[in-house]
Amino acid sequence: MTTTQTRTAPTAAGPPPGRPRRRAAGDSLPLRAAALAVALVCALPLVVVVLKAFESGAGEAFALIWRPRIGELLVNTVSLLVLTCVIATVLGVGAAWLVERTSLPGTGFWRIALVAPLAVPSFVNSFAWSALVPGFEGLAGAVIVTSLSYFPFVFLPVAALLRTLDQGLEDAARALGHGPWRTFARVGLAQVRPALLGGVLLVALHLLAEYGALEMLRFPTFTTAILDQFEVAFDSRSGSVLAVVLMGIAGTVLTLELLARGRVRHARVGSGTVRRATLGRLGRATPFALLGLIVLTALALGVPAWSLGKWLSRADQATEPANLGPTLWSTLSLGLVAAAVTTVATVPAAWLIARSRSWFAVAVERVTYVAASLPGVVVALALITLTIGFVRPLYQTTTVLVVAYAILFLPRAMVATRAAIAAVPPELADAARTLGDSPVRAFLRVQLPLMLRGTMAGFALVFIAVTTELTATLLLAPTGTHTLATAFWHASASLDYAAAAPYAAALVVLSAPLTYLLLHGRNEESRT
Repeated sequence: MTTTQTRTAPTAAGPPPGRPRRRAAGDSLPLRAAALAVALVCALPLVVVVLKAFESGAGEAFALIWRPRIGELLVNTVSLLVLTCVIATVLGVGAAWLVERTSLPGTGFWRIALVAPLAVPSFVNSFAWSALVPGFEGLAGAVIVTSLSYFPFVFLPVAALLRTLDQGLEDAARALGHGPWRTFARVGLAQVRPALLGGVLLVALHLLAEYGALEMLRFPTFTTAILDQFEVAFDSRSGSVLAVVLMGIAGTVLTLELLARGRVRHARVGSGTVRRATLGRLGRATPFALLGLIVLTALALGVPAWSLGKWLSRADQATEPANLGPTLWSTLSLGLVAAAVTTVATVPAAWLIARSRSWFAVAVERVTYVAASLPGVVVALALITLTIGFVRPLYQTTTVLVVAYAILFLPRAMVATRAAIAAVPPELADAARTLGDSPVRAFLRVQLPLMLRGTMAGFALVFIAVTTELTATLLLAPTGTHTLATAFWHASASLDYAAAAPYAAALVVLSAPLTYLLLHGRNEESRT
C-alpha cells in the first residue's frame, strides 16, 4: 500500500531509503551522447590552440605571457569587460523596470525601440560614431559603443521576466515593512537574477571576442592583438598564447556566472494564484523617465541612422555596389542555415542543464561557452589546420564555415533554449507518458510546442550574429562567397564610406525583422 502511494505521488525528498535513485528526467544516454558530440566539436579549436601555444615548451609559452604588453592587454580587456557589463546592466535593468513595472506611456513602442539596437552591428555603430565625432577612440569610445550595442542582451530577458513575476512575493515584502525600492532590490532583483546573469554572460562573451568595433576605435585588446599576430607578424604561436590567456579570462567569467546562478527551480505547474504586478506610478518623474529613454534610443539608434543616411546620400559619388543582391542572398542563406544548425545543436546540452544539472551537463555547457569566447580568427585558423591535416575535401567549404558559426554562437542559442526548456514543467511530460506516449511522442506533442517560441528567440540571436560575423567569414568563406559584413569591411577599410554605407544599411534592414522573434520568443524565457 505504501509502495503504491510512493510511485504515484513522488515527493521532492526522493525515493525511499534503500531504493536506487532514478536518473533525472530527460537525462538519457542518447541525450548525453549528442551533447558530448557537440562539446567535442566545440573543443577542437581549444585543443588546437593549446597545442600550438605549448609546442615549444611551457617555459617559452610562459615567457611570452610575462611581458609588459600582456599586462597592458589584460588591463584593457578587463576594464572594457567590467565597465561595459556594469553599464549594460544598469541600462538594461533600469529600462526594463521602467517599461514593465511603471506607468510609463508607450510601453509597446519602447519594447521595440530598446531591442532594435541588436539589429545594428557593433562595427557599424563604431563606424557611425567615428564619422560623427572626430577622434572618437580609446577606452571611452569602446565602452560607449559596446554598451549601446549590447545592453539589449540584458534588457530582453529581464523585461520578459518582470512582465510575468508574481506580485504576491513583493506584497509580502511590503507587508513586512519594506519600501518600494527596498522591495525591488531584495525581492525583484533576486527573482530576475537568472535572466540578468544570462544576459550579462552574453555581453561578456561578445566583448571577449569583439574585433571589428575595437579595431575601428583603435582600442587594443587580446582579440585585436591576436589578429595582429596572425595577420601582421605571421606568428601563430604567439597568437595562440594570447588566445590561451583569453580562454583563462573566459573561464573565470563562466565560473563566476555559474556560482552566482545557483540551483533554483523556475517552472510552475499551472497558473496557480499568480497575480500580475501592479504598475508603479511615476507621477512627476514621468518626463525624466521619458527623456532618459529618448536619449538612450537616440544614442543607440539615432547616431547610426543619421550617419548611414548621410553616407547613403553621397553614394552616387561612389561606385554603386553592383553585387549587393548576390551578397545579400549569400548572407541570408548562410544566416538561416547556421542559425538552424546551431539551435538544434544546443538542445541536448540545454536539456541536460535545465533538467538534471549534473556535472556532465555543466561541463558540456562550459566547454561550448569557452570555445565561443575565442575570436573568430582563432576558431577559423584552428578549423583550417584540422581540415587541411585530416579532412582536406572539406577545406574552404560552406560546411566548415557553418561549423565555425555554430562554435562561435552556441551560447546565444544555449541561453535561450535552456531558458525555454526550464520554463516547461517536467510533470507535463510525465503525464503524457502515463497516458501512453513514448518519450519522443511526449516531447513532440507536449514539450516542443511550449518551448518553441523561446527557442526561436535563440534562433534570431544566432541569425543576427552570423550576418554580422567578420573574421571567421573572411578566412573560411568559399571562393567567391561574400557577405554584407565582409563587403562593408573591405569598403570601410579603404575609407570609402559612401560605398560601405549600402552594405551597412542592408545589414540593419536584414536583422530588423528578427527583433519580432526576440520580442515574442521571450515568454518562455521569462521564467528563468
